[in-house]
Amino acid sequence: MPERKPIVPQSASEALRPEPGTPPPAPKKRSRRARSQIVVFANFLLSLVVLVVLVAAAAVYFGKVAFNAPGPTEVTTNYVVKSGTGIIEIADGLERRGIITDARVFKYGVQAYGYQRDMKAGEYEIKAQASMREIMDLLRSGKSVLHSLTIPEGLTVEQTFQRIREDDVLTGDLPAVLPNEGSLFANTLRFSRGTTREELVKKMQADQKKLVEDIWERRDPTIPLKTIEEFVTLASIVEKETGKADERPRVAAVFINRLNKRMRLQSDPTILYGLFGGKGKPADRPILKSDLEKPTPYNTYTVNGLPPGPIANPGRDALEAVAHPSQTKDLYFVADGSGGHVFAETLEEHNDNVKRWREVEKNRLDEAAKAATGDNNASPDAGSGN
Repeated sequence: MPERKPIVPQSASEALRPEPGTPPPAPKKRSRRARSQIVVFANFLLSLVVLVVLVAAAAVYFGKVAFNAPGPTEVTTNYVVKSGTGIIEIADGLERRGIITDARVFKYGVQAYGYQRDMKAGEYEIKAQASMREIMDLLRSGKSVLHSLTIPEGLTVEQTFQRIREDDVLTGDLPAVLPNEGSLFANTLRFSRGTTREELVKKMQADQKKLVEDIWERRDPTIPLKTIEEFVTLASIVEKETGKADERPRVAAVFINRLNKRMRLQSDPTILYGLFGGKGKPADRPILKSDLEKPTPYNTYTVNGLPPGPIANPGRDALEAVAHPSQTKDLYFVADGSGGHVFAETLEEHNDNVKRWREVEKNRLDEAAKAATGDNNASPDAGSGN
């Protein structure tokens, strides 16, 4: 039996201490093959990163070139961006219309500039061969094509609504309730495609309100008008009485003088409004003598002072004329047969003017009748009244 060594008691730290001369375990060496695989994989990743960078750089370069290159269109083209349309829809729509060559280039180009949320709704005029960069700038600018609608001075609200209704560029319905007579701005209105009819009417009301208030504030304080409503009413009568801007202050003076003398205005346009309202007199309906006697609140031959409200939408010239009428003593005026009027201070003068006007009208009707019957042998001076 082998000789047993005596057991020597040890402390815990001594028991855990390694015996002298015991070498530490040798580290395992990687094989040459393993090292080769790691190097290959690292080279692959590096090459892949370099390739991706090169491809991205090439894409950015050629994309930028394409983004700034002239477009494919040969003629100027209108393009509509609807409200709420996103950049993807815009880009696809431009490509479908042949305005740009590649929707993706346009989309990424706009996104690269950070303008994807800056595209504004409207109708745009895109010039021939416009680049994507130019189109982007145009759509950001909001400078859309403006359409026009002319509303002449002197139309009623109802007649104005009919013109707005017939315009096919505007969208939506008109307000269900007609605004007050005289409250719409008469001018050439400019608007972009997609503007609603209700928006246009609200703008016309706001513009007319501002115009009327500005002129009312600067009025001659001696005119016998107590309220802004009376001011608009008289301006609407002046608007309907004459189409000549240079005559309006003198026509306004006649009515101002009559109001001061408590004379009836005796204005034919007010009679017609009382008979036909906002629709206006039919073109083939003559003014009858009996119309002067028909009782309506607007018949200024039978009622004193101003009618209960405006009879049309007055323009700036008519408003200015009432605010600053001519300083005359005229109480009467009648047509002179040439598109204007002749004025008088007395009834006697006025009756003479009316007689001359009736002669002019008679001669005109005689000439028209001769022309209709083909009487070419009449003397050029026939019916001249001379």
